[in-house]
Amino acid sequence: MTSHQTTQTMKPATAAKKLGVYLEATPAEFQEGVVSRAELNALQSDPPQWLQELRRNGPHPRPVVASKLGISIAGLARGGVTEPLTTEQIDALKQESPEWLQKERATQAEVRKEAVRIKERNAARAEQADRD
Repeated sequence: MTSHQTTQTMKPATAAKKLGVYLEATPAEFQEGVVSRAELNALQSDPPQWLQELRRNGPHPRPVVASKLGISIAGLARGGVTEPLTTEQIDALKQESPEWLQKERATQAEVRKEAVRIKERNAARAEQADRD
């Protein structure tokens, strides 16, 4: 018995998310088609000029904006940032360093510190359980 493998495809929105780009800023042919797994891999390994440009200058989707600012997506919303931002706008926000951004960065630092503490505690518990 031979198995016939179908090509795995995804919607443009899914592909854009995996590529870390804002869908509405991609070329029309990307937005209107479907993307196969092979095409996605090709875009990731050898990005065309439009993809390189989008990644460099934006506009960037919220997860990328949040990451570049060092805060959470929820922190973006609390700060009133709901639209995609360009790299230039992100840099300007970093320079400006408004109070809400400073507060969100501090919150994010605390969250990371707590995550490390919990991971270390769980590792210590697992080690203790192994000894028992």
